[in-house]
Amino acid sequence: MNVHQIVTVYLKELRDALRDRRTLISMFVVPTLVIPLIILGFGLVTAKIVRKARAETPAVMVLGGKDSPQVQAALAAHPRFRVVPAREDFRTAISNKTLRAAVELPDDFDAALAESRATTVRLYTYDGEFKSGFATSELDRFFRDYRERTIQTRLAERGLPPALVKPFDITRQNVAPPEKVGGNLIGGIIPYLVILLCFTGAMYPAMDITAGEKERGTLETLLCSPVGRTEIVLGKFLVVLTSALSTVVFAGISALVTFPLGAWLFAPEVAPVRAAAAAAAARTPMPQIDPLGFLASLAMVVPIAVLFSAGLLALSLFAKSYKEAQSYVSPLIVVIILPALAAMLPGVELTFSLSLIPILNVSLVCKELVSGVFNWAHLVLIFGSSCVYAGIAILLAVRMFNRESVLFRT
Repeated sequence: MNVHQIVTVYLKELRDALRDRRTLISMFVVPTLVIPLIILGFGLVTAKIVRKARAETPAVMVLGGKDSPQVQAALAAHPRFRVVPAREDFRTAISNKTLRAAVELPDDFDAALAESRATTVRLYTYDGEFKSGFATSELDRFFRDYRERTIQTRLAERGLPPALVKPFDITRQNVAPPEKVGGNLIGGIIPYLVILLCFTGAMYPAMDITAGEKERGTLETLLCSPVGRTEIVLGKFLVVLTSALSTVVFAGISALVTFPLGAWLFAPEVAPVRAAAAAAAARTPMPQIDPLGFLASLAMVVPIAVLFSAGLLALSLFAKSYKEAQSYVSPLIVVIILPALAAMLPGVELTFSLSLIPILNVSLVCKELVSGVFNWAHLVLIFGSSCVYAGIAILLAVRMFNRESVLFRT
């Protein structure tokens, strides 16, 4: 194996790849511009919709309660919803979103409260619809507060302490360090995004320098050069690997800019809840991620990038045209996404058996690493098995490149 020839092929293929518009888009434009703009745009639109929905005074309907003027007056005076006249087709109105929610009261609701008789309040809502859910939550909060005030009034009238109906409080305290909290919350998302970017970054160059060259008729020219087949395929493989890792690096750099920018843009939207967040932070430490673990998780992705690059190179080489290569490669995105998503499921913990499953093992160990947990036995097994899989993929690519039936498949 001639290293000088590998470097020569690598530089030649890299120069050609940088001239290809699709490669430049997948390597630079998508991770640095398109993805951040989509995230920021979607976030701004979502925040605007939520703010508008919360600022809206929802229309609710009160059914029954004819002989209960007290609760009727309290409902009509509530500032967070607007009571509209009752009608029989309230279910259709809620389904058509012209009415957000409805509440059904017994006609003798006030009398039942005064006589300490048990009664039932029924709320009608549109499950899954945000504005209807918001209106129903306001109605639920109103009646809970109304019930609490009624209890406090009766206790005061009888000279009884409030602790009679609430003999103890329940408090919750987090005992996990902030790194583990942050790792549990977002530890599964980081490897998912990195793995997906790795795959997409390797996909287009792999198809272009194999099936694309077949289509353009330039592969024969390269094969006529005094360079061995192994050196050629390794040079091409390094180009694909460079593209995959560059995509991840540029996405990381873009994230460093996007997150502060997003915090600045969303500052007006989150201002109303800052006081609540500050109170919660006083009780519970803010989630964090371990910086060393985050860097280690990025290092664990390198064997996955090697596996993707070699596998996509071998698969694309089998195709007769760029379009055929796309039909082979595109469905693999689902195969990549499913193990990465499985790492975010609750209850899925890293074990020695799961450490041997490609992609899933890296997703699970990255989740632990950003939490500050370094299980060296698992790390060695995962890194070693990932390197073995990557090596097998490289050998497969070399073998495919040495087969005339694959190179000149028609």
